[in-house]
Amino acid sequence: MISIKEVANYCGVSAATVSKSLNGYSDISEDTKQKVLKAAEEMGYFPNSVARALKTNRSYNIGLLFNEGTGSGLSHEYFSGILQSFKVSVEERGYHVTFINNKIGDKKVSYIEHCRYRGLDGVFIACMDFDSIDVIQFAESDIPLVTLDNKFNSKSAVVSDNIWGMKDLVSYIYSMGHRKIAFIHGQQTAVTQNRIISFHRTLEELGVKIPNEYVRLGNYHEPKTTANITRELLDLLSRPTCIIFPDDFSAIGGINVIHERGLSIPQDISVVGYDGILLSRVLSPKLTTYKQDTKILGQKAAEQLIRHIEKPKITFPETILVKGELQIGDSVGKLI
Repeated sequence: MISIKEVANYCGVSAATVSKSLNGYSDISEDTKQKVLKAAEEMGYFPNSVARALKTNRSYNIGLLFNEGTGSGLSHEYFSGILQSFKVSVEERGYHVTFINNKIGDKKVSYIEHCRYRGLDGVFIACMDFDSIDVIQFAESDIPLVTLDNKFNSKSAVVSDNIWGMKDLVSYIYSMGHRKIAFIHGQQTAVTQNRIISFHRTLEELGVKIPNEYVRLGNYHEPKTTANITRELLDLLSRPTCIIFPDDFSAIGGINVIHERGLSIPQDISVVGYDGILLSRVLSPKLTTYKQDTKILGQKAAEQLIRHIEKPKITFPETILVKGELQIGDSVGKLI
């Protein structure tokens, strides 16, 4: 088996330089890094994971805690995009990803116990009930941790900027002449709270008042609930001219109801979604939505978690905000 020293001798550099190059450290020049990577590949070098773990006192295994509440699991394009980006990013640094839960075989355990059992170096909590006792205990432990779209005081978080996203959407709808804007939001989470506040704040800044019945509680990723609420909004004596749906997938339910009523989008009523998944591009008309940057969210989560693992003494807990972009489709008509 080819050793790291043999790669170093071949390249004319130190073993430490080879190690840093293979692990993606930034204090190695790009030319040197590429030279080492090419030599390692040509020579057939493959790191001994057991030896590396003994030397560094790390398992190079990162836990992933993911329990998507709607039951869509990894078919949910928003989360699957983030997790794929996260997986690729950590693997580029020599780490592996392991899903964790609250069971080992038939025995029920806490997330912390499962983490200790697997010898995980750190954990990325991508989607969970952040108010559960198990998750709160996890956040209070000394295990390196990064959360998605939720903040704990002493831990790092990567957050999609939902305040900015909703402001962008509402401002665009307003610019198209709409003043009767309804909002069907998802279940109560930190994400939802930010969107609701931003919705009301943006309308207030624009001088627009809306009735309470225009803001309705729905569910994320659930077209049936969105359909029922859309019917109720359409039955109002003064119905909205534009409806913001919880997300692009749930928008299908509302769009179907609008078509069932014999109404056209955007001629009779306008609609927008949220997330910017592929579905929004293939609907007819194309859905105006706010695209969340799942690739950057996953990358930033991986980078921050690995910093906490490798340099815990100099890495501060921080919240990283990631902005997306407004995707203008054909589902919002201009009112004269």
